[in-house]
Amino acid sequence: MNMKTIIKAVTGFILLGIALFGAIYADNIKRLYVAVTLYDEAKIADNFVNMGGAFNVSTLNPSSTPLPLQARPQTIPDILIITSSEREEALSTFLQTSRTTSLLVLHKGQIVKEYYGETGAADRPHISFSVAKSFVSALFGIAVDKGFVKSIEETVTDYVPELSDSGYNGVRIKDVLQMSSGVLFNEDYADFNSDINRFSRAIAFGTSLDDFTASLTREREPGKYNHYVSIDTQVLGMILVRATQKSLTELAQMWLWEPLGMQDTAYWLSDDNGMELALGGLNITARDYAKFGLMFANDGQLNGQQIVPLDWLKASITPDAPHLMAGDNDASSSDYGYGFQWWIPPNADDEFMAKGIYHQYIYIDPDAEVVVVKTSANHKYNDKQENWPERHLAMFREIAEYYDDSN
Repeated sequence: MNMKTIIKAVTGFILLGIALFGAIYADNIKRLYVAVTLYDEAKIADNFVNMGGAFNVSTLNPSSTPLPLQARPQTIPDILIITSSEREEALSTFLQTSRTTSLLVLHKGQIVKEYYGETGAADRPHISFSVAKSFVSALFGIAVDKGFVKSIEETVTDYVPELSDSGYNGVRIKDVLQMSSGVLFNEDYADFNSDINRFSRAIAFGTSLDDFTASLTREREPGKYNHYVSIDTQVLGMILVRATQKSLTELAQMWLWEPLGMQDTAYWLSDDNGMELALGGLNITARDYAKFGLMFANDGQLNGQQIVPLDWLKASITPDAPHLMAGDNDASSSDYGYGFQWWIPPNADDEFMAKGIYHQYIYIDPDAEVVVVKTSANHKYNDKQENWPERHLAMFREIAEYYDDSN
């Protein structure tokens, strides 16, 4: 056999190997590519409404009795947003600057403003990111009420013993609900080697989310310091699955989607084992996000049903320990207060919110009877000079004040 023949044979084997590798790992390659380019300026908006095309998902079907939201069309003024630093900008300008994909405002249960920006549309599910945490909290409260979880004073490892060698060993469920687990976790999305980005790569490869969670260690004593750890919500999801013997998707379909009258198909990202990305994998339309918010604005009731127990709802939005209080707090890494997977803004009266990275929000002001949903695809999310959190809070408060004054 001459050298030319040998080279051809070796080349053939290499190409065959590449082809086989591509065929076997095609889904992983696709997921990895999307994960690596997920936040690219030119792709981010389209990616955020097409997550189901790249990752494993489980489907949430519309309710068997959909409850469409009623619209009360109004000509809304271009509200002026004024921050505490005296920065002024028009609402229309801010929506474009923050790359808003949808903005939906409910007043007294009716749609009074509905806007869709880049790639957004009324029937397009949009990634929730950490807004999903508040949905998991609602499911947890229902599970407690139904007796699947006996008490939040129990420990994580009472339900998930495989976490006994992790930082979650012996940690109270309540401390996990309140982002006070003491587990070491780097949530910096700008750091390639951060825990949250390692977790994102695990999602891209479809590897076990449970195994990743079991790899974490402890940093502080539980229940003493409020520090945002996204994996805390993943642990809540693990507890729910073990306690009920059902998937999060099945629980959400029964306990939320059906009674809320959700009208559009939604989906939940999951790993190759079918475990959902509890901490941020829900993809829902703006109108159905709004129904969830409206239910919380109405003390857990909607469509004549008590969906989330009232005592759980009140506990969810009420910081009950010094390290959970809003404002300048040495025992917290945030100036927001925290309940059971819900945020309480500084100087809040009765307002609270669910929020996720890249500016996903459900803002609720019960006294003003206002719910605001905002989904976004802002590639400048990490730009600290833009002061995005203050500007968003100012926007929500200006909207709530406008409708509260207008009755």
